Amino acid sequence: MASNYENTSSSTPGLTVGPQRNQSIAPDCRSAFNDKAVVVGLYGVPGSGKTFLLNQLKQEFGQEHFEFYDGAKMIANLVPGGLDAFQKLEEQEKVHWRQLAIDTIGKECADSGRVAVVAGHFMFWPEETEAGQPVYTRNDLDTFTHILYLDVPAELVAQRCLNDTERSRASASINHLRRWQQAEKTQLRHLCYHHGILFSLVSPHPTLLNKVSTLLRDFRHHTEEYNLSRAESRMEEVLLAGQGQLETVLVMDADRTLAVKDSGALFWKMVSNSRQSGDEERWLKTLFSSPLGYSYTAFRQAALLYEEVANDQEFNAFCENVASAVAMYPEFVSLLQLVAGQEHVGAIVVTCGLRGVWDKVLEREGLSKTVKVIGGGRIADGFVVTAAVKAAMVARLRDIHHMYVWAFGDSVLDLQMLRKADQAIVVVGEEQTRSKTMDAALLNAIDNGGLSAQQVLLPSNVSPRLDTTKLPLIQLTDPEFIDYIIRRSSQHPLQVLHATDRNAAKLLMTPMRDATVAGPVLREAHRRVGWYLATEFLAEMIGVEEYPIPHVQGYQTSGYRLCREKKTSIVALMRGGEAMAFGVNEAFPSAMFVHAKRPEDIEPHHLLQQRTVVLVDSVVNSGKTVVNFVQHIHSLHATIHIVVVAGVVQAQSVSEGSLAQALACHANFSLITLRLSDNKFTGRGTTDTGNRLFNTTHLP
Repeated sequence: MASNYENTSSSTPGLTVGPQRNQSIAPDCRSAFNDKAVVVGLYGVPGSGKTFLLNQLKQEFGQEHFEFYDGAKMIANLVPGGLDAFQKLEEQEKVHWRQLAIDTIGKECADSGRVAVVAGHFMFWPEETEAGQPVYTRNDLDTFTHILYLDVPAELVAQRCLNDTERSRASASINHLRRWQQAEKTQLRHLCYHHGILFSLVSPHPTLLNKVSTLLRDFRHHTEEYNLSRAESRMEEVLLAGQGQLETVLVMDADRTLAVKDSGALFWKMVSNSRQSGDEERWLKTLFSSPLGYSYTAFRQAALLYEEVANDQEFNAFCENVASAVAMYPEFVSLLQLVAGQEHVGAIVVTCGLRGVWDKVLEREGLSKTVKVIGGGRIADGFVVTAAVKAAMVARLRDIHHMYVWAFGDSVLDLQMLRKADQAIVVVGEEQTRSKTMDAALLNAIDNGGLSAQQVLLPSNVSPRLDTTKLPLIQLTDPEFIDYIIRRSSQHPLQVLHATDRNAAKLLMTPMRDATVAGPVLREAHRRVGWYLATEFLAEMIGVEEYPIPHVQGYQTSGYRLCREKKTSIVALMRGGEAMAFGVNEAFPSAMFVHAKRPEDIEPHHLLQQRTVVLVDSVVNSGKTVVNFVQHIHSLHATIHIVVVAGVVQAQSVSEGSLAQALACHANFSLITLRLSDNKFTGRGTTDTGNRLFNTTHLP
């Protein structure tokens, strides 16, 4: 290969090793990984058509949202004397200019908000040498967010090189070009997987320009936040399309939960068999065993893999074949058929796998009209499903739509989802097919993460996970279980969250129980408890929303507040609840604050257009006062979500006492407390909390 061509092209930025980043920010100008600009590398061996495609893209997009760069020209613009001077430099000096070139591209696009598309080379390999020489700079990995590789047949590359009269190219045999391409694809895929850069092969085709344009538009917008918003929009579409007023929703993982087989593994096995190659079958395993793990970036990379191996028609055909090989557990088919007949109960499949497969499986079982799938697999789906997305879907159903949620899953990817649900069911399959990493993660979630779950064995003769004390057994066909699922949400037990056994609770409760503490010091202790319960439990229960705030460094960033905070009313039950209510209000400063000594003190205008009422009291004994307030509030606003926040709650009142009995008919009700107490003592005089708070213990 001509030396002048090598030296010119080798100035193009390449890949190198560097730290991985995972943050995401604004979708219009930032990458899916951090706060840098979106910079897309366009790679391929000489003669693959990078420059031609770059010029087509310039005409397609213009310069409103994109900026297009040729690596060699960038070097020429930066180095005094241009490329001729650059070629005379020592290698270390060349590295400096290469780094400056890619840094300049990144900074220009970060400042302008445009996406950079950079045509360059990864490796140069004269045929007479044993191995190619990759072109690296240490700054490239901190800049590139995506790599598109033009995977052009070696025969076509060779012919293009022969026909190119504008530049001098050394001839290369077709076999050598194949080796060169394979080395580049292998090394690039490995580097990208290990350093958080999305990688995809694109093949020459009449629709190549349209394909690359579609990918670039997707790269420009897609961040983890954007991904979640698209998934949430899909959830809203599913709920809007449902009939009746749902009160209970079953949220189910798909692969190895509804069926014994993994549709993703089947898909790639079929692809490998059709190509008579074993490489494709290993791609997904290699991806998820890389440092990307099961992150948002990994699932985005998986979607690009599906784009690589099949066009839309081929993909649908593969999905059809995979679906025909997936048999749902009969127990789940029966349960979902039963749910289909209930107007107030719905079912949604939320899968990290292929939506196209599970749509077809459910259609075959006659369930597609009543059970909808939230999943991805292709860029056109608009989003990918991760463990965090699964959890967000459950939280949205529970906290925003105030539905009672049952979650079913089998793997570590489902644990966040299971923790968010009102009822969590771990599906346990045969030992040779079940997740190998689930036991340890599940045990940790139960012992340290607050997960309360049950397990179902499919088939029923397989060995259970952990033990049946930590993870009690249920049967999907048990009449009591089915009755519990289909009963109205108003019949579900009171939701109680408490910190009784937490060290934080032990520290916070000490001054509240100390007889020597009273007046302002005690009120401050109650305020701290209110703030703690609000941030630790109430924010988790209701959820938070993002809003823009000015960063101290002078740019806009994201802040968080309680979801619909301005539509929340904090009611201090006087007088004992006032200090704690101030702590709740400190955590949620935009909420309305109301003093109420009697239920009638809460008037209709306190609830107008509000979504949540937080009743705050220091102590709940029998619960009679709380019951009166809840009944009054529901008489004014039947569907508003009510949360009681208290310092201490008498345990029996929420299990079998008057509070539990009286509230059995009220939906959308929850209780949060610092601790549950078996002590039935009711304070009076010097032991009354209100008297201690305000130094009135001496009064009769």
